[in-house]
Amino acid sequence: MAAPRGVRVIRALHRGTVTQNTGRDRVFSGVQPTGKLHLGNYFGAIQNWVRLQEEYNSLLYSIVDLHALTVPWEPALLRQSILDTAATLLACGINPEKCFLFQQSQVPEHTEFSWILGCLTNMPRLQCFPQWKVKNASQNYEGSVGLFTYPVLQAADILLYKSTHVPIGEDQVQHLELTRDIARCFNKKYGAFFPMPNAILSSTKKVKSLRDPTAKMSKSDPQKLGTVNITDSPEEIVTKFRKAVTDFTSEVTYDPDTRPGVSNLVTIHAAVTGLSIKEVVHQSVGLDTANYKGVVAEAVIQKFAPVRSEIKRLQEDRSHLEKVLQAGAEKAKELAAPVYQEIRRLVGFQ
Repeated sequence: MAAPRGVRVIRALHRGTVTQNTGRDRVFSGVQPTGKLHLGNYFGAIQNWVRLQEEYNSLLYSIVDLHALTVPWEPALLRQSILDTAATLLACGINPEKCFLFQQSQVPEHTEFSWILGCLTNMPRLQCFPQWKVKNASQNYEGSVGLFTYPVLQAADILLYKSTHVPIGEDQVQHLELTRDIARCFNKKYGAFFPMPNAILSSTKKVKSLRDPTAKMSKSDPQKLGTVNITDSPEEIVTKFRKAVTDFTSEVTYDPDTRPGVSNLVTIHAAVTGLSIKEVVHQSVGLDTANYKGVVAEAVIQKFAPVRSEIKRLQEDRSHLEKVLQAGAEKAKELAAPVYQEIRRLVGFQ
């Protein structure tokens, strides 16, 4: 019996994780400058970005500020968030000498190319995306055209650089599947032009909300105690872990199905220490969950103390952050311009 479509998609995309780096490979990924980056962002994406700098020669990491406009925003806050995001990425180990770190809106080819791809994408396909369904159903927000079409802009982000690999979590598989389908459609219409981008799936277990361990940790979580930000103070971290949801069993064990809260603490503890789940559980024998919360909090504090210090230092040097993003944008434009010029020729603009 054939596997369900969703399983087949993940298997097909997952093949990208074992593809040998040929030297012609190119990695693209992006992060929105909305809200503060948190543990889920770090262990789900940023840590992987840093590792990939040692494995690939061509990497583009973008602060995707155009995507940030899909929800209500304040201009002054957005400007500051872009720089804060840059500072956080640099402090976490993103090296502009090994990758292009740039602000998406500084490369106008992204939006121009997105329009072309939008004309190759049907509306029923976009209506299937869960983000559209969830946010459009909100009583406090009427979904915009930008929110509806942002998966197409994501496809443009990736294809504009003829990217071959995209680091994602499994919740982004549907987006990459759309990108691959759009690339196939373009290639069928205009001739072989885009490579099929493959997924680099994160091997780190997903970090969940401390207040609702059935949901992933999120910038938009209305329960602020559920999200541990990279820039949180030691006092804030201790408070959030002390109030983390667990259960009525005092022993520290790992069983995500029956003990999601405690298992989430074990996942975080393993991630910050580099130990395995089994090793963390073994080390925690004799601790009750109340005391274990303090152990995990201290491990998080120690892990991110130097990162927080470096973020603060970088935030005080606004001109340096702006120069890094400007230099990255100029390099990204050098890659994007010839690709987009050929796209213009193929579609009949020139």
